[in-house]
Amino acid sequence: MAEFDYELDYKTLDLRAQPELYRVGRGEQGVLLVEPYKSEILPHWRFATPEIAQKSSDTIYQMFLDYLAAGDFVGADMARKFLQMGFTRARRYANHKGGKKYKGAVPADKKGQSGAHGREELPRQVEDPIKAESARIFKEKWDLCRENSDYKSQMAAHKQRYESAK
Repeated sequence: MAEFDYELDYKTLDLRAQPELYRVGRGEQGVLLVEPYKSEILPHWRFATPEIAQKSSDTIYQMFLDYLAAGDFVGADMARKFLQMGFTRARRYANHKGGKKYKGAVPADKKGQSGAHGREELPRQVEDPIKAESARIFKEKWDLCRENSDYKSQMAAHKQRYESAK
């Protein structure tokens, strides 16, 4: 799998116009970087309560379907990443009051990358059932994305066209 390229200047790039620069990477890599999708999807991303999570995930899932229908794989993958991030962040808040999972700050050379980077995980607290339900709602939509046959075929085509050449 081609790694997400953190070296690109995402503040100046439009990956709708330059999809060849996009790499799927792992998990949520690049979710808060890739434009114009970040600006289109982020305003809809919320998970504070199950009602808010339902509205948010419904909206983002519809965006996912619209991007697919337009043949915009990068947009669809970014919507999928926001749904995944809805699940992971809501789970984090369900397990850790305030959402803080690790001790200490992220080292400057590791910012923007995923994982704990050797930091100790804080103990889990009693699960917050509201955040757990929000996570379940996002997971349902995330699973629909991953199982979508059009998404799978567009991903394969994107990787074949752009990622296998490198």
